[in-house]
Formats: sequence, C-alpha cells, structure tokens
Amino acid sequence: MDFEGEATTTSATDNKELPQLETTPKPLELLRDTEALLRRPAVESLTPILPPKLSSKLQTASSLADQSLKELAEIDLEEIGDFDLRPARIRVGLSFVGFAALMTVILLLHFSTLHLELRTVEQIRQYWYQYVWFVCLGVAGLFVLGREAMRPIRKPAKRNSKFKIQNE
Repeated sequence: MDFEGEATTTSATDNKELPQLETTPKPLELLRDTEALLRRPAVESLTPILPPKLSSKLQTASSLADQSLKELAEIDLEEIGDFDLRPARIRVGLSFVGFAALMTVILLLHFSTLHLELRTVEQIRQYWYQYVWFVCLGVAGLFVLGREAMRPIRKPAKRNSKFKIQNE
C-alpha cells in the first residue's frame, strides 16, 4: 500500500494583480474631501431649521470653509522643510509655558479668594494633581524651546533656475 500519493494541487494559473489607483490623494486633499462630505449634509439639514439670519451666516461659513480647505489642499507637504516649521515649534513651546503659568496663577488666585482657610501645605495636599499637571506642561514647553534653541539653523538653498544659469 502506498499512502504517499502524488501531490495534486490546483492553483490559479492567472495571477492577476488588483488595479491600483494611478494617483493616490494627498493627505490634505483627503482631509478636504472628508470634511466636505461631513459638513455639507449637516449644513443642508440645519439651514431650513435655523432663523434666516443665522442660516445665511452658516452658509457663509460653509463656503469660507470650502475656500480655505481648497487653498490648504494645494500645499505640497513634501516641500515643507525643517526651517519652515521652526516658528510653529517656537509658538507651541511658548504656548505650553504660557498656559501652564496662567493656570498656575489662576489656581493660586482660586486659593486666595475661595479657600482662605487652607494653609500652603493643605492647598498643595488637596490640589497636588493640578499643580503637577501645570508644572509638567510648563516643563514640556521649556524642553521644546530648549530643543529649538540648540537646533542648528540651516536655511534652505534657494531653487532659483536663473541663478543656476548665470553661474554656469
């Protein structure tokens, strides 16, 4: 008895690949289209319900959103370099530090106006969680600013074709 027979496998002889899209949408175009698909039906359903003045403002805001997202979708993310993002990183760091300082001052103002009976140690014991959050946020902002300050500044080379022709 021969229990080891020949392997008979039937496989697909035509290995056809699935058709791929020739151009994949850019992330900002995808954002624009997705937002529009969500916003437009909501505006259309809310417009008849709202008062006329508010309805016209909603439609104006929707058309303004269309225009600004169209401009945003035209941005090529591949051309944005490290040097272009420097101001945004500095603003984020300053925002973290400023918000943490503001919230710490508001917390201290809250103590001095509403909890006069609490001593400093009791305030920290009762509100330590908020203190830790605000201090950590401020320290994170300082780290972002410090990292940006230590980063070497490399301005991008200009891609001017006239300049290249004149030098050649």
